[in-house]
Amino acid sequence: MFAEEAQRVGEVTRSGIMDFTAQCYELDQFPPLGGLVKTRNAESEIYALVFQATTDGVEPGRRPVARGKNENSEEAIYKSSPQLQKLLKSEFGALVVGHKTNNKIFHYLPSRPARIHSFVYLCPAQEVKEFSQSFAFLNTLLNNTLPLPREELIAASLRQMSQVQEDKHYFFILAGKHLATLLSGDFNQLKAILERIRQ
Repeated sequence: MFAEEAQRVGEVTRSGIMDFTAQCYELDQFPPLGGLVKTRNAESEIYALVFQATTDGVEPGRRPVARGKNENSEEAIYKSSPQLQKLLKSEFGALVVGHKTNNKIFHYLPSRPARIHSFVYLCPAQEVKEFSQSFAFLNTLLNNTLPLPREELIAASLRQMSQVQEDKHYFFILAGKHLATLLSGDFNQLKAILERIRQ
């Protein structure tokens, strides 16, 4: 079972072994870029990092149209057109970076994808701290074949994880050393990531 303090942020609507898409219950209520989220399959909790977020029309091919010409605020648009809550949906994509089976965390892909309609939770601080004791998940971020902003995602995930560390500076030093090893042949990518880590 998930800890009570874990915040539910959506529900799986598309599932794959490497990533999944989840729909938010409320418009624009996304977990942050690089945030560690979790869902499950039949035997494991699945950990993933948020790498994209979109709000679009529910019907494929039917895009939202501008409605605020005669409104004083963006909130007024939703008040005068309450049906928008049912015509729009907010979704986020998450890259699978590990799983927990029998109370042990593994920083590689699980044997099965998440179930459709599985709830997705934003991991609480203690769980983020536990997951980030190893930087092995960075291998998955650097070597996956999905079209995602690698440098941005790595930096965002490390910034998010640093917020729960007792010593943020030391955490960034360790992460930088691990990245330097992984990217020893690509100084430009390493530099791009390290520049984005700075807060």
